[in-house]
Amino acid sequence: MKVTQERLPASQIGLEIEITPEMSKNAYEQVIQKYTRSANIPGFRKGKVPRNILIQRLGKDYIKAMALDDLINNCLEKAREQEQINAIGQFELKTQFEELVKDFEPGQEMAFSAKVDVEPEAKVDNYKGLVVKAEEAKYDPAQVDEFLEERRSQMATLIPVEGRAAQLGDVAIVDFVGVIPSETEGEEPKEVPGGKAQDFQMDLKEGQFIPGFIEGIVGMNPEETKEISAQFPAEYSETDLAGKPAVFTVTLKELKEKELPELDDDLAQEISEFETIAELREFLEKKFTKEKEDQTKQNKELAIVNELVTHIEVEIPETLIKNEVQQMLAQSAMELSQYGIDVKELFSSDKLPEMQERSRPEAIERLRRDLAIATVAKKESITVEEEEIAAESVKVMEQLKGKDVDPDRLRQVVTEDLLKEKTIKFLEENGTVELVPEGTLDTGSEIPQTTEVETQVEAETPQASETIVEVEAEQVATGEKSQEEEE
Repeated sequence: MKVTQERLPASQIGLEIEITPEMSKNAYEQVIQKYTRSANIPGFRKGKVPRNILIQRLGKDYIKAMALDDLINNCLEKAREQEQINAIGQFELKTQFEELVKDFEPGQEMAFSAKVDVEPEAKVDNYKGLVVKAEEAKYDPAQVDEFLEERRSQMATLIPVEGRAAQLGDVAIVDFVGVIPSETEGEEPKEVPGGKAQDFQMDLKEGQFIPGFIEGIVGMNPEETKEISAQFPAEYSETDLAGKPAVFTVTLKELKEKELPELDDDLAQEISEFETIAELREFLEKKFTKEKEDQTKQNKELAIVNELVTHIEVEIPETLIKNEVQQMLAQSAMELSQYGIDVKELFSSDKLPEMQERSRPEAIERLRRDLAIATVAKKESITVEEEEIAAESVKVMEQLKGKDVDPDRLRQVVTEDLLKEKTIKFLEENGTVELVPEGTLDTGSEIPQTTEVETQVEAETPQASETIVEVEAEQVATGEKSQEEEE
């Protein structure tokens, strides 16, 4: 058997395999012998079927196909070992199998071509001396005050309001229904999908709903009904509503104001494990400071990796991309199922291909980052010691206490993470990171923190206690979570 190898694009190896007459004859005869021993043909005892009868019954093309299938598989496996090919995925014939069967004659030489994905050879140059900018997240003492005020608001007693109109800071109970005015004379206005509720409790807080909605309620009196004009944001995820005006018929049924508890030791004991408000403040200061330090560290690492990826030259094989996409979707499905979401419906056969296609760009970026880091680690002989793996594994197991964990998979993940961490640290020590104030960099090129499937789930699954008006407006206007979500 002669094997000729060639390098193909997209990290593939092409093979031209020449098969000797003896090999083709033996493969055909082995199939004949196999079916002679096992075939059940009326009128003949098992193992005693004449050769010509067997060929007549099964068909010569069928026997040739079976022989060729075995022959090709055996030859590909031998070629992989002989040529020491680091194959990933399955071999793929470059010639149609039916054409090979047609041309196959036992006892004659033949040739066939195949290709297979192999581990990509990444090239990373000039990775030392990277110069990047990263945003520095700084602790603001106002965070503690905002946190405590938010908790006071949640613990507030609601007192009915009499004798005055609604104002910002109140809690309103309303009925409302929204419509999109018709653009053509004579057409009926269309009801806003999800823009209808009864006995809906809301905080009259700026920026919490679509523009114009809260502003229209302010100044209303209990039992008053009013038409309020509002505007859906241009960035609204429902494209049919994005940028369109809407009119909401709102009835203010009840109006309440919040009586906030004192900011004292009693409140601290009620909302935390601390005895005094001073202890709670100290804890929060340390917590928020640590979060900002961690965010700055993450920003630096992200800036370094994003810059590193611009220095990589690599062709990623389709097998790796498909595996990464599948792993991303499987991880998302597992996480979403823990929240009671029906992943079978979400990952149905008609939706899955689209989700896979949408996940490809992120999968490719992840692979490029991983390959770039792995290439640097290899070139710089960066390794992880057994003691480090053991220590980190103990920490992870502590976090996953009570869950079924595959020890081999755990070891693999821990090792990869530690190696990445060490490599990024090496790049930082051998480069320059300039810290700049938060909000000064364009973050459009940052690594997405949410997968495509999670984005789709969020869009398709609003919280049961929220209307579409509130959910979407919060995402666009403030990025804040509703009170129900936080609880």
